[in-house]
Amino acid sequence: MKLSALNDMQQKAVLQTEGPVLILAGAGSGKTRVLTHRIAYLIEEKGIRPQQILAITFTNKAAQEMKERVEAQIGVLCRDMWVSTFHSTCVRILRMNIDKLGYDRSFVIYDMDDQKRLLKECYKQLNIDDKAWPLASTHNEISSSKDELISPEEYEKQAGADFRRQKIAQVYHLYQKKLQGNNALDFDDLIFKTVQLFTLHPDVLEYYQDRFQYIMVDEYQDTNTSQYQLIRLLASKYKNLCVVGDDDQSIYKFRGANIHNILDFEKDFPKALVIKLEQNYRCSKSILDAANQVISNNRGRKAKTLWTDNPEGTPIQKIETQNEYEEAEYVAKQIIEEIEEGREYKHIALLYRTNAQSRVLEEKLIRANIPYRLYGGVRFYERKEIKDLIAYLRTIANPSDDIAVQRIINVPKRGIGNTTVDRIIEFAHTEAYDFFDVLLAADEIPVLQRAASKLKAFANMMISFQHQVPHIKLVELVEQILKDTGYLQELERENTDESEGRIENIKEFISKVADYEQSADEPSLSGLLEEISLVADIDNYNEENNAVSLMTLHSAKGLEFPCVFITGLEEGLFPSYMSIASGDEQDIEEERRLCYVGITRAEQQIYFTHARSRMVRGNTQYNRMSRFLEEIPVYLYGETEEKEFRPTSNTPIFQQNKVNIPTRKVKIDMPTPTHFQLTFEEGDQVKHKKFGQGVVLEIRPAGADYEVTVDFGEKGIKKLMAHLSKLQKADH
Repeated sequence: MKLSALNDMQQKAVLQTEGPVLILAGAGSGKTRVLTHRIAYLIEEKGIRPQQILAITFTNKAAQEMKERVEAQIGVLCRDMWVSTFHSTCVRILRMNIDKLGYDRSFVIYDMDDQKRLLKECYKQLNIDDKAWPLASTHNEISSSKDELISPEEYEKQAGADFRRQKIAQVYHLYQKKLQGNNALDFDDLIFKTVQLFTLHPDVLEYYQDRFQYIMVDEYQDTNTSQYQLIRLLASKYKNLCVVGDDDQSIYKFRGANIHNILDFEKDFPKALVIKLEQNYRCSKSILDAANQVISNNRGRKAKTLWTDNPEGTPIQKIETQNEYEEAEYVAKQIIEEIEEGREYKHIALLYRTNAQSRVLEEKLIRANIPYRLYGGVRFYERKEIKDLIAYLRTIANPSDDIAVQRIINVPKRGIGNTTVDRIIEFAHTEAYDFFDVLLAADEIPVLQRAASKLKAFANMMISFQHQVPHIKLVELVEQILKDTGYLQELERENTDESEGRIENIKEFISKVADYEQSADEPSLSGLLEEISLVADIDNYNEENNAVSLMTLHSAKGLEFPCVFITGLEEGLFPSYMSIASGDEQDIEEERRLCYVGITRAEQQIYFTHARSRMVRGNTQYNRMSRFLEEIPVYLYGETEEKEFRPTSNTPIFQQNKVNIPTRKVKIDMPTPTHFQLTFEEGDQVKHKKFGQGVVLEIRPAGADYEVTVDFGEKGIKKLMAHLSKLQKADH
């Protein structure tokens, strides 16, 4: 294969295939090109089998781009290679091996909303007041513990006499117990459980070590403790580990990222070869000089200076305004000028430190009739109607998923109130039933008899959906859910702008399901749910949308635009108040790295704006210009302006054209539930995942299932639904 298109240092990075390698890849230095050439070189020139290569990225978008680039070079040879995110990689490993940790391989992945619902259950069971113990704080503590590979047992030991941590330890224990009871993992569990699997089962670790003899990790500076340990374990046998990253772009400390993972790579691997990619292909000279000047003020970094053969470019613009409204109006005015000079909307990005800054900018863009797309607002899969639909699908896939069932049991409203739901939860907890099992037996439970007909009707509807899954397409299943539940009809009856927007979102979801069915090799309900659970918002970035992009500086990482505005460059906003107040220089250095990331998103033109005053929580706040602007030499700035704007008249509000996605009206005959053949009878020994082994006392027909009374000895006598509880005859 030809490497002549690569510069000398890029070629060196491609050719060094054996042993540990650290590639320090500066912003815009062509690291993706290096990684894809390196993979192609391993396969074509070194004869390495594709399935022996593991490439890990941080976003699905980056993984897809890498796959496409490698396939463009060497064709279908690369299809057996794993190129995926940390979480997707771990899901694949756990799907094959999690039974060794006491889970079923058909586990579900809980999103943030599901996790909070489960924590609320834990609070209720432990009689914890969420006002005294904020749920978000507890959730964050548990999440951080998993990132640091701290189990509930270890957390409890570390808590010592600390009352607050003792209380959180109780919640952590119960939360994990409930997750396992629901055969569910949260997002943090995916890596945590994989590391646990490798630690407890060396044979499984060795299998994957032998499989993945060549490992590459992109964005290594963003790894946390659990990700770091996962890579260390996988690479410890063959040590053919190539990590690519830039310590100057480490900006995710708040998510647990540890910059020392990249700074200390040579300590972890003393024989490591370090290769620096310092030639920048993205930015103009003036933009790159500004970025270099800012980041050079950080002490905790590996020495490097980016350079470019690109032209000097236009001078950097620094603009001071009276307040955030004038700042936004200046930005809108300047965008119009850029468009008049031939630039396209999609080539412009507005970046800011916090999401709260977007509101005023959005208002001005709307009034100026400038099309824009907001990243990091209410994400598509977090919208109520989408979460409701996903909960229906999850319940169909796994009725033991209590969180999903509880979300939709009264959505749309079917007369099942919170009191009834609380009684079901209480009974399920006391009798060790799944929530769904209780619904099927509701007419035999005194406290539920008033609502029994509604509960059983809901449960039987879900069972009928289950029976349809093997016989219809997923798109048809979604349409059937919308029709039979009356969900779509209720939105149509509302006839408001909000309900119309929700209907459009549902249509978009149906399009998503159709796309999945067309693109997946073996489409399945579990596969669809897995794909949805791993989607990140920035993966939806599409450069073909001709609209200005609005996003936080954190969201902009990995993207590039010909023209960039960085707004709100004021002390207390950027750098943030918290980083200044902490007194820790490392916090300021993280903010400075974020500024460096923002500057290096720009290819040709960059604007810095700051306001003398800004409304914060209803109060006017006066801030001086950010220190980061002061760190850029004066000679790099062009004309510095102080803008005085008069109020502009309202212009027609820009509205994106609504695209109506037609949905097919599918008529499906509802099949009647059919009985299945029991493998045991009264008097037989059976086994259950929760209660162990017991004796069958009685069997009674119960609609599409059988109600089985079992004596589990010390665990007591339980009434279970044979099919749903997966009762099996015990081996003698």
